[in-house]
Parts: sequence; structure tokens; C-alpha cells
Amino acid sequence: MTDKLTLATRRSPLALKQADLTRDFLAKALPGTAVEVLEVVTTGDRKISWSLEKEGGKGLFTKELEDALLCGEADIAVHSAKDLPTEHPAGLDIAGYLPRAAVNDVLVVRADIETPEVIATSSPRRRAQAQLLYPRAVWTEIRGNVDTRLKKIVSGQADATILAQAGLNRLGITAWPGIRFVPLAIPHMVPAVGQGAVALQTRIEDVPAFANLLDAATARAVTIERKFLSAWGGGCHTAFAAHYIDGKLWVFHERVGIRAYPFRVALQGTTSAIDEELQGIVEGIRGKSDS
Repeated sequence: MTDKLTLATRRSPLALKQADLTRDFLAKALPGTAVEVLEVVTTGDRKISWSLEKEGGKGLFTKELEDALLCGEADIAVHSAKDLPTEHPAGLDIAGYLPRAAVNDVLVVRADIETPEVIATSSPRRRAQAQLLYPRAVWTEIRGNVDTRLKKIVSGQADATILAQAGLNRLGITAWPGIRFVPLAIPHMVPAVGQGAVALQTRIEDVPAFANLLDAATARAVTIERKFLSAWGGGCHTAFAAHYIDGKLWVFHERVGIRAYPFRVALQGTTSAIDEELQGIVEGIRGKSDS
């Protein structure tokens, strides 16, 4: 372990807050180690006019951070775990995660609206599940950081949008003029794989130096979710969701809806046992969706 670490992060307010949380965590875990932050602009940040659904979102918010690791410019890349593709560039891996924050989504509604008729989201996952709650709504896309999205709702560009509770909490947003926040419980909207977790990615040879410092319970849950996403073959911009909690794997797929599957092997099971149980769930969903 060196006496200095450099964290690569995006420049959005939420990403910088997550980098600050990581810096504070590592400073406590590694006394005497100076932790610095390197701000990086990703393709997804530059292409603000792009439709993530149409252009494809895989790697748009991660590639430049990973490049900083590969060239030695940074030691750790700080990611929202839900943004990370299931496959890493050669030579990189996830060292672990900070303790997971709130995982649920929040419906953000203009205060004068009782039932939203126009809902803005760039997430196929959120749109597909929210359609079950608001079947008459019209859908439009929205981009920008949290502050920008809230201002767009207040200005009337849409009646509502959907944001992650963890992001709001990390930014200290508990209220906003002209807005009301409606939490969405997991049975009504299954979170994205990795939602609420901050992932720390590093070079493979450096993983052992950090892995034992990070949160084991979060790593176990997010690993199960990411393995399931990989087994299904989806990405972060598909109408698909999976969340592991308390011995259950909550799953959403637009062809079978929301389901909760018992998943008891997670606490003591081997990797092969976990993979086998996940594959069984995948095959069961595919069988029902094809019937």
C-alpha cells in the first residue's frame, strides 16, 4: 500500500459526493494515507443530448475512469454500481463496495399534480415498471444531474420523474420547492442491479489491498445481482431489474412482471451453487415468458 491514493470520478455533483464518501472511508481505514480525487469527464457527460436508450448506455459513464486506472493515472475508480457493465476491461476488477445506502426509487412529482400524466425518465426499467402504476401516462426522456431534473419538473417540462433515493440522500435533498417526493417500495418498483451501492474498481493486482476494507454484505448482495444480470444477458439500460435482500431475489422483467424468488444459498453457498440457483431462476423466467 502506498502513502497516497488517487480516486478517479465523474464531475457530476452526485459523483463528487460519492468520491468524497470514498475518500473519507479510505482515510479512516488507512490512517496516514493521503487520498486525492481526480475529476474525469466521461462520454456520457459530454453527450448530454444523446438518448441513452437509443444510443446505448453501456460504458458511457465508466470507460474514461477505467482508462485512468489502466494508464496508472488513478488507483481506484469510484462508480455508481448500477452504471457498471457486468464485464470489465482486461486487468481491472471490483475491489468491493462502500456500505449500501437506500435502494428504492422515488417518484418526484410537481406539487400541483395529483396523478402524473407526463413522466420523464431515460430508464427503460423505470418506465416499464411505472407503467404498471400509471398505465395512462405519456413518457418522455430526461437527462442532466439531479438538480437539473428537479428544475425541469418544477418548470413544467413533465409532471414527474423518477430518481434514486440514495442519490437524493447523498446530496442532502429532503425537500424541494414545488415538488413532492413519493417513495416507491421494492414490491412496486424493483431497483436496478447495484442501486444504492458505490463500487470501487481497481487493477486486479491491487484488489487484495482493498477488498478486506470494504463492506462484505453489500459485496455479497451486489455480486448476486450482477451475476444474475450477466446470466440473463441484460445491461443497465434494459427493462430489467434484480435486487437481493433478506434471502429473496426480487426480479422485474417486462414479460413476467415483478416476482420475488427465495434465494437462501447466498449466505453460505459456494460460487457454483449460487450460479446454479441463479441459472434456475433465469430458465424459469424464460420459460414463463415464452409460454
